[in-house]
Amino acid sequence: MRNHPIPPVTEPLQYRAIGLVRGTYTPKEPEQLTRGALLDSNGVELETVVLGRVLTLMRRHLAMDQSHLWVVYPRCRESDQLHLQIAGIWEPSTLDPDQSDADDTLPEGDDYFSIRGELIFTKPETGELVVKVRQQPRADGTRPLPFKLQMKGELPLEHLRHFVSLDIRRQGQELHLERHEVIAPMPTRGGKTKGGRGQGGRRGAAAPRSTRARG
Repeated sequence: MRNHPIPPVTEPLQYRAIGLVRGTYTPKEPEQLTRGALLDSNGVELETVVLGRVLTLMRRHLAMDQSHLWVVYPRCRESDQLHLQIAGIWEPSTLDPDQSDADDTLPEGDDYFSIRGELIFTKPETGELVVKVRQQPRADGTRPLPFKLQMKGELPLEHLRHFVSLDIRRQGQELHLERHEVIAPMPTRGGKTKGGRGQGGRRGAAAPRSTRARG
């Protein structure tokens, strides 16, 4: 078992959107685990779906009436509502017999998210920003559409059209910026990098093919 649920970055322009949320998952239908809601310790209910590879784990090993630390992929389908996709669980003491005495806590704490992608909108005066995240091609070769994540935080206008790495903390239904790192200007389709100053420049820059999101 890995010693951390969020894998290390292996490429400078590696997209990703992954986080950790502790809560109790309740499906909408008892016989259908894939759709439901995650209830956190503050009583916030988060719309949630469960990815297929986690279903067997949930059925066989987890007490579903208890709170767990879930590994999730965030989505923002509505501006005021966070949507989560459960991709795993971080609970070594339960899942690995050799780590029955393991500490299930992590240094980043609950509700931490790692977001890496292209900064396509920022409005420092209102504390709003949007990052575009691209996904890896599926097994059948199809390419999923990029998705956008809305967050709260201040990033200067000069960082527009740059690839950024963000440390994010969930607060209720919102994702709030804690730390950021500007990695590089985004390359254009012609291979040149963008200046990224102001709100000028062409929208929708393509990312290198080898750097699609890995979770």
